[in-house]
Amino acid sequence: MTKRPLKRLVRESAGDERRFDDDAKIRRLPTARAWTPMPQAEDRDQAYLKTIKAKSAGQERLIAAIDAKNLVLALGPAGSGKTYLAIAKAVEALEAGKVGRIVLSRPAVEAGESLGYLPGELEDKLAPYLRPLYDALSDRLSMKRVRALITEGAIEIAPVGFMRGRTLNNAFVVIDEAQNCTYVQLKMLLTRLGWNSTMVVTGDPNQSDLLPELSGLGAVADRLEALSNIAVVRLADKDIVRHPLVADMLGVL
Repeated sequence: MTKRPLKRLVRESAGDERRFDDDAKIRRLPTARAWTPMPQAEDRDQAYLKTIKAKSAGQERLIAAIDAKNLVLALGPAGSGKTYLAIAKAVEALEAGKVGRIVLSRPAVEAGESLGYLPGELEDKLAPYLRPLYDALSDRLSMKRVRALITEGAIEIAPVGFMRGRTLNNAFVVIDEAQNCTYVQLKMLLTRLGWNSTMVVTGDPNQSDLLPELSGLGAVADRLEALSNIAVVRLADKDIVRHPLVADMLGVL
């Protein structure tokens, strides 16, 4: 069969579904609705919500403080939603065009053990320390979107040691695990705040990986609490939204 008659045959039989009825090896696509390779809404394992809702009174106070103040310190136990709410509000502000970028910072401190030499480039060495921030971001955005925003410079993730000397204008800044920062480090970080920027500092003074006298989060929060234009939100065990056993364990440990 020549090329032209073959094309005409394919064109004329393109909409004929019955031509495959006798061939069990052919699996036809559904014709009742338009087929798409993407999973439908009911089949998705996770939906990325545009807005968040507080699950406790403490979280309501934290969300209200972030909306009202340019500097917020969120202190509370593990699992109370400090980091998640801060990053969720940062993504919300970026998507709404209220800020031009998100800056996430975290001290590169091991949890009681030394990992020793880590191979790879600088980004590879820092990846284990910054992984919790990537996890929180991927819970609000798809990883493809996160990588695109990082490539564009709209999201920056950096360790505390690289923040000195910077002025963060038009940015939403989240300082995570601040209990592992010294008083001098926190003073340096807080003074990075620039115009049209919001900074949220999160941490649990009771879970510091530094010596008790070196962690500066508690002292900084006590001093800043006296300022009316700065919000210090203290979350409690009743604000924990992880597994119920987390609150029970923290109550006795």
